[in-house]
Amino acid sequence: MTVRTLAGSAWLDSPPLRRVLAVLDGEGEEVRLVGGAVRDALLGRPAGEVDLATTAHPAEVMRRARGAGLKAIPTGIEHGTVTVVADGIGFEVTTLREDVETDGRHAVVRFGRDWRADALRRDFTMNALYAGRDGEVIDFVEGLADLDAGRVRFIGDAEARIREDHLRILRLFRFHAGYGRGAMDPAALRAALRQREGMARLSRERIGREIIKLLKAPRAPDTVRLMSETGFLNRVLGGIGHLSALDRMARLEETLEEPLCALRRLGAVGVRIVEDADRLRERLRLSNSEHGRLMGMAQAGPMPSSPADARRLIYDRGALGAQDVILQAAARDEESAVAAGAALRVVRTWLVPKSPFRAADLQARGISPGPHLGAVLRRAESLWRALDFPDEMETVENILSTVLAERGG
Repeated sequence: MTVRTLAGSAWLDSPPLRRVLAVLDGEGEEVRLVGGAVRDALLGRPAGEVDLATTAHPAEVMRRARGAGLKAIPTGIEHGTVTVVADGIGFEVTTLREDVETDGRHAVVRFGRDWRADALRRDFTMNALYAGRDGEVIDFVEGLADLDAGRVRFIGDAEARIREDHLRILRLFRFHAGYGRGAMDPAALRAALRQREGMARLSRERIGREIIKLLKAPRAPDTVRLMSETGFLNRVLGGIGHLSALDRMARLEETLEEPLCALRRLGAVGVRIVEDADRLRERLRLSNSEHGRLMGMAQAGPMPSSPADARRLIYDRGALGAQDVILQAAARDEESAVAAGAALRVVRTWLVPKSPFRAADLQARGISPGPHLGAVLRRAESLWRALDFPDEMETVENILSTVLAERGG
């Protein structure tokens, strides 16, 4: 067993966490931090959500928490999980357990008090690291060595771990993208390939969430390429991925200082036409807003060729939609990267004006409410847009006079 310490980490000393630890640790029971927060803290990354493991049964966790004035919610009581809320922050607290039966998606568990047994039922060695209240890190499965080496390795028999939950195939790729260095662990990849048919039993929501998380990871383009080479990408997307576009999107985010956006990356690798966006909505159970953005990417069109074109795009699609169009166009055509930078500067600085034309003003000129009035407003706005949104009152009046003359108003 290898020991390291996180003592002195600011997140470990946060008052809400210290309060929960003080309530649950002691009087015959022990609680430790486990999983992602420990792993990321060791890498110097933000700890994110903090999960806890305990020897206490769920009923005891709830009794102690409520007795100390904390909120306790039985969020996964059948698997031993209680969410304890302190100062508005929730901590998932799970009783030590072993999976005694599983169908690849759901497990029947048995609670216990054996920390090593609890570690052995987890997925990857780097996710089975514990830390006590004092920050001492406990490692039963050589997770520290794998973390230091950037090696994502299953605990024990890789195929057995995957059979317990076939989502672990996608988690393997996601964690490799986020934490791996060099080639993927050969034993893990072989096991994933042998168990790939089990992915058909997974819900589309779970697959969708994993892919979005994967696309946010530092090595997402390289890992997606590996998924393509091994046949997993086609299983997920239902079509051939555009790998070079994803590569370019990642480079654009870096060179243009654009925040990483998993949905844009999904659009780059998986969307060219409207039917692609529809297919991904179904296969990944995307939300209406996510599908809407992918539809906009599918209809991206060419890169704006001038600041005026960029302003019209922003006016039509909004700032977010314009960014999507600009970056998708640049990802599909490497020669558009320079133009993308100029167009994005317009997106960041231009304040979208409101149309200067109002129905009340036209009615004051004698135009009655109805289809004719709406047509006049739309035509005036169209000319104003084509002239690059002038704000001089004389120009606005000329536009209106032109439209009224066209309509015989």
